[in-house]
Amino acid sequence: MTTSISPYLFFAGRCEEALDFYREAIGARIDMVMRYNESPDPIPLGRLQPGFETKIMHASFRVGEAVVMASDGCDDRANFDGFQLALSVASEAEARQAFEGLAVSGSIAVPLGPTFWSPCFGMLTDKFNVGWMVMVVANPA
Repeated sequence: MTTSISPYLFFAGRCEEALDFYREAIGARIDMVMRYNESPDPIPLGRLQPGFETKIMHASFRVGEAVVMASDGCDDRANFDGFQLALSVASEAEARQAFEGLAVSGSIAVPLGPTFWSPCFGMLTDKFNVGWMVMVVANPA
């Protein structure tokens, strides 16, 4: 067993929409989806906000080789403060495509451009309020 760490994102009832968005925007591959009403164990009474019975309890998707886990959570409250996801790609064309895809209905904080650490770097917040840093990995000298 190799130690690893993966982000787990809670989308406050919008997980299915988020999975579709990331599939389109950055080529995410969905590994699995389980809804609350498919759980082999009963969900404790009062745990879910009414109407969440068919929402996504757990999902797993890949961006490149990175695994991201996701859920609707148990209610319609989400807070994506204090972190950003860093997406590293091989070329400026890939960076532009990912950045533009993620920026749809979102907000750009730092437009794509060259920096001392990357030939192409930008920051944005997507329509789910998830922060992203998109960059081309600089070639070592």
